[in-house]
Amino acid sequence: MDQALNILRRVFGYEAFRHHQAEIIETLLDGGDAFVLMPTGGGKSLCYQIPAMVRPGVGVVVSPLVALMHDQVTALKLLGVRAACLNSTQDRETQRAIEAQAKRGELDLLYVAPERLLTDNALALLDETPLALFAIDEAHCVSQWGHDFRPEYRQLSVLHQRFPDVPRLALTATADRRTRAEIVEQLDLKNARTFVNSFDRPNIHYAITDGQNARERLWRFLVNEHPDDAGIVYCLSRKKVETVAEWLTAKGREALPYHAGLPAEIRERHQSRFLREEGLIIVATIAFGMGIDKPDVRFVAHLNLPKSIEAYYQETGRAGRDGEPADAWLAYGLQDVITLRQMTLQGEGDALHKRVAHQKLEAMLGLCELITCRRQALLAYFDETLDAPCGNCDNCRNPPETWDATEPARKALSCVYRTGQRFGVNYVIDVLTGKADERIRRNGHDRLSTFGIGTDLKATAWRALFRQLIALGYLETDAEGYGALHLTEKCRPLLRGEVTGLRLRRMQKRVKADIRPMDSEVSELSAEEEALYDELRRHRNALAEAQGVPPYVIFANSTLRGMARRRPLDREAMARISGVGEKKLERYGDEFIDLIREYEAPIT
Repeated sequence: MDQALNILRRVFGYEAFRHHQAEIIETLLDGGDAFVLMPTGGGKSLCYQIPAMVRPGVGVVVSPLVALMHDQVTALKLLGVRAACLNSTQDRETQRAIEAQAKRGELDLLYVAPERLLTDNALALLDETPLALFAIDEAHCVSQWGHDFRPEYRQLSVLHQRFPDVPRLALTATADRRTRAEIVEQLDLKNARTFVNSFDRPNIHYAITDGQNARERLWRFLVNEHPDDAGIVYCLSRKKVETVAEWLTAKGREALPYHAGLPAEIRERHQSRFLREEGLIIVATIAFGMGIDKPDVRFVAHLNLPKSIEAYYQETGRAGRDGEPADAWLAYGLQDVITLRQMTLQGEGDALHKRVAHQKLEAMLGLCELITCRRQALLAYFDETLDAPCGNCDNCRNPPETWDATEPARKALSCVYRTGQRFGVNYVIDVLTGKADERIRRNGHDRLSTFGIGTDLKATAWRALFRQLIALGYLETDAEGYGALHLTEKCRPLLRGEVTGLRLRRMQKRVKADIRPMDSEVSELSAEEEALYDELRRHRNALAEAQGVPPYVIFANSTLRGMARRRPLDREAMARISGVGEKKLERYGDEFIDLIREYEAPIT
């Protein structure tokens, strides 16, 4: 462990381990297995990188995305770590050279995709390679209940069968109890030590709003909170990804589309630009994001409802990896609920799988319609307790207005029943509001007792009510794709008058309710410090462009802020800045010190 701590300080530039890093590393150094749940940005990679450098042999890292391996390896090489990756983009000569290095034990870390690792050639290579450990990153891909299921991951138990004495580490940022159990079962980690860090990301502000005028709400959010920041906007469909990217670009913000239907070279180019340039927005389906290391993503926005809390947590966790304030913003509407319900019911899988997917969607809907602290509910889903409201979600900062919706809810449910449970939301609302419609007359529904009994509410308010009734499980939609509403067993007590005081969220009237001033206490600099920080950042960005690497690979923004605050004027002082390791000090230290010397003496 002395050697591990020395590597942490000398190579990576950090003074001390955090969370469970020290215990995890010690477990691997002793030859044991470990299962790690640690939030995005919590320092998972150090848990296998450092023991791979301490133990004799090569640490093999199973990484799901070939496109990101190059950046990970480049960043490690800048630190002086002997790292390489094997993937299909390399020519055979390059692959042979890397394989020879592995066999000779000349690498600390070798990154391989699961599909490649499971080939006969790759397994034969491992037979001839001195092995330090196996690290299985994004381990939730093992589970059919996980949000990024990859069938190849389920075959990785072969590593334990073939190399029983090599310690293994499985890591993920998010997994509920069911997913955790399947990871342990599929990877044969029954004897592994489990380390579960807090899932709390206190620097992320969570906000969820209804989907009325969602694009305009998004635009106001960007203008008011993130006019120049990099961020991700998630959409459910490929078509929506492209239209939103075009719309944002036309409005003046450069936005790049990313989805599985685009050619591989375009996806790779857009991902590369997002990692390397500042202020870009990626508009994407969930095909984008897993393993993204960009630390300064300041917001993640959703224009559609995620399928589960795990997916929501994983996707929003890509914001604020540097610990600075960040936003998770979501707008969802009634159509999202109907669409995802139908996708769940029509999807592949047996009855159990569909039931679990349905339960996960229910939990996500519950989080959306919550009127109390969102962070407490989010953490409770992962079996973690937050004793007091967080103070950094929309419900804590701006408590929602609620109303007694008992009677309107009974009217809505009665109308669904009396129209035969064969129609969608819009039709039922037309009946409630007494709309003069030929189809309603043809069906004889203008003679129902519920016809016109809802004129006291506008159609938009009724839509919000139906959305919440579906979210709360009083109604469900059909599986055929027509969106017909059906009553559930849960609605019986409400219709019979046995349940009263049904309080629902009142629909927001103004977009401004979504806007809040961005917290700045974490990153606040004086005017002079800000000027120095800007100069340091410009220099860092120019170096990154010249070297063809993402800016954060040279120095993270948080490291530059540390320089701006403390203004080190020699190498000894620079070495004390968090994130400045030995190799980076040697390579970049003097030129950054020269920049700082143009300013006043260091603050003590």
